[in-house]
Order: sequence, then structure tokens, then C-alpha cells
Amino acid sequence: MSTGPSFSAVVQPRRPRLSDTIAEQIEGLIANGALKPGDSLPPERDLSKQLDVSRPSLREALLVLESRGLLQARRGGGYCVTDVTGPVITDPLVHLLQRHPSTVDDVLELRHGIECIAAQFAALRATDADIKKLNGLVTRMRKRKGEFDALEDADRDVDFHMAVAEASHNIALLHVTRGIFNLMRINMLRAREALYHQQDNVGLLDEQHAEIVKAIAARDPAAARKAANLHLSFVQASLREVAMSDTVKPGARSKRVRGRQAEDGGAGLDAGSPSDPLAP
Repeated sequence: MSTGPSFSAVVQPRRPRLSDTIAEQIEGLIANGALKPGDSLPPERDLSKQLDVSRPSLREALLVLESRGLLQARRGGGYCVTDVTGPVITDPLVHLLQRHPSTVDDVLELRHGIECIAAQFAALRATDADIKKLNGLVTRMRKRKGEFDALEDADRDVDFHMAVAEASHNIALLHVTRGIFNLMRINMLRAREALYHQQDNVGLLDEQHAEIVKAIAARDPAAARKAANLHLSFVQASLREVAMSDTVKPGARSKRVRGRQAEDGGAGLDAGSPSDPLAP
């Protein structure tokens, strides 16, 4: 004769400790993107006053968050937010990319799809502050002084696309985007270097960014997705050209990048075209 599962009395949940409540609030700020990787928390004395809690309770909460891998103690005191997605996304793919460079294109396809979605959601959810920040980033990119600096522009490019992800107000999308950019930073720099063989391409990138912001500000999700699709098709073409540079003649690397835009990105002018990886 079989017997059923053995149940035991339920222990009544205890009242939450103050340190748990503090940790929950800080963890929530990390989850919704208000606290970003690398951000430093205020000094313990100031933070305890802002939270209106004792320093021992705060210290206990910070230790709990550190044990969860959400905070990291700084040398000399204080805490900063860790990159909660970087190790999860980056470590396996970094090794894969190092051994199999052809898989870069798989990451590009993922980035393409995610950024089209981010632009679409940003057009639906962006606040006035989000749009102001995006316009400011576009203005900064256009105000270059002297020779073009691919490294500096690549960093500004990351800032722009992260701002679009933030404007989507989708926390999962934001964290995945951050992880992808950590993975793609070197490739984005190489793409900029490839594009800069033709000076006109610099202006094209600026215009593409401006069109994305224009559509977001107009609250037009279809236009925002279309603009992002065109831009990412153009970027993908340049990165593919970089990947092919070892197998083509030396003078062929910078050959008509804009021609590739017409080939890959031109189809992307329609949000439902095959160039949009997530289009129906």
C-alpha cells in the first residue's frame, strides 16, 4: 500500500529584518536600471541618513548585496554596483569568439534584433528626459574636433545605443543590451575604423542616429524600428567587411561601404523586410 507525501507544519514567516528591507530597496534600484554597473553608492554616513536607518543595519544590508554579487567593495571604502549580466553573457561567448571568429555574425544578428525592439519600445515609453538625453548624445557625436577618433566615437556610439535601451524602460532588454556591448566593444571599434576609410560614412552614421531619435521623439514605433533596422544593417555590413579583410585583397577592405548599405540596409527601409531579423 503506497503512502502519500509527508507534510509538516508550516512555520509562520518572521517579520523582515530592517537590513533585508534596505537590501530590497537597493536591489530594486539595480534591477530597474536606476543604479548602473560601476555606479558608486553614497558614503555610508550619507546613505544611512537618506534611508533614515542606522549604520549597522545599512552595513548588514550592503554585505548581503555583496554576497549576492550585486555590489563590490571598493579599495579605500565604499561600494559600487557590479555588472550583473556581463559575466553571464560574456564569458562563454568571449571564448567562443576567440576560437571561432565566424560566430561574430551570430552576435550581430542578436544585437540587430534587440536594438530594433529597443527603438520600438523607446518610441512608446521614452520620457522627455530620455529624449533630451538622446538629442544631447547626437549633438555631442556631431561636434567632433580635429581628426576623427574611432575609439572615442565607438564609446559615444555605445553610450547612444545604451540610452535607447534605457528609454525602452524594459529592464531585461537593458541588461541584455549592456552584456552584448561588453562583448562587442572591440568589434564596434574595428567597424568604426573600417567605416572611416570613407569620410562620408561618418556623416551617414550621425544621420542614422538622428533619424532614430527623431522617430522616438515623434512617438512613432514603426518609424523608430525602421530607422534602427537601417542603421544596424549598415553596421552589420561594415563588420562583415572587417571579418572578410583577411581573405580579400588589401585594397578591397574599404571598397564602397555605402554600396553595402544599399545591399543590406536598403531592404531594411521597410520594417517588414527580411533585413529586420525579428520582422514577421
